[in-house]
Amino acid sequence: MEVLYTSKFYTLYQAGHERCFYLDLGQKTIRLSFCQFLALRHKVMSISIESHFDSDLNEHGFEMLILCNKEHFFILNTLEVLDLKCLIDHSFSLIEMDAENVFTQ
Repeated sequence: MEVLYTSKFYTLYQAGHERCFYLDLGQKTIRLSFCQFLALRHKVMSISIESHFDSDLNEHGFEMLILCNKEHFFILNTLEVLDLKCLIDHSFSLIEMDAENVFTQ
């Protein structure tokens, strides 16, 4: 297992031999297939950060995130959401660059 990306709150590992990813969220590490990782990206990128600063839309500034067919449940604050968005964005960029390197060789 190799570290793909580390952020302030999270670490993403890629297990090539298992063809999956492991996301360490601090209190819990979850195993994600690529399809589950894509679903996570969609959910995280759909979170409106602006609503965290508008008390009418998000009074407490927390986000509930349910993953892997309701197997995992997380409550994230604004900083954790921003950090997770950064991790997802950078991780997919690294995966894309790695795929380009494989096809050009």
